[in-house]
Amino acid sequence: MTKANFQDKQLVIDILSKSFDKNKSVNFIVKQDKKRSQRLKALMSYSFDMCCHYGDVYLSDDRKGCALILYPDTKQTSLKSILLDIKLIINCIGIENIPKAMRRESAIKKVQPSLPVYYLWFVGVEPSHQDKGIGSALMAELLEDSDNKKLPIYLETSTVKNLPWYKKFGFNTYHELDLSYKLFFLKRDVGVTN
Repeated sequence: MTKANFQDKQLVIDILSKSFDKNKSVNFIVKQDKKRSQRLKALMSYSFDMCCHYGDVYLSDDRKGCALILYPDTKQTSLKSILLDIKLIINCIGIENIPKAMRRESAIKKVQPSLPVYYLWFVGVEPSHQDKGIGSALMAELLEDSDNKKLPIYLETSTVKNLPWYKKFGFNTYHELDLSYKLFFLKRDVGVTN
């Protein structure tokens, strides 16, 4: 895998927007109107920017898959982060959906750990290239990266069919949350062998 840079932003947005188009958790946040696909891209743009500032963005070597990693303990409130949040509200969530989004985020934050972690925010593969091992190869490299950084990996998923895939890589479900859809909280400790 390679570290993405700002020139890769559109590619990452495209991969993730296509990969998460039908995702329940993502669509809970994205305002569902005639601009939904633009709003979904706005969410991925926001996520890319946040990870560029407070984490890492990786591309698979073939540039068909990507991962957004956040280090929550490094995230700081700044003018830049406030402007990104405002842009997210206007372009993705919608002002009328702020209370729903805030309740969701509050419920999630209560479950997430407060210690330093390797937070796998998004991992996706271009849909036409899925089931070819690209995601698995990328995940193996992410595991190695987290182990090298001595940070456990945490993530959430609402996609039940992905749970066995994560389990194959040593992830365990540590919590479930009902938000009109089921959200599964997973973690993998440092040095776990598959």
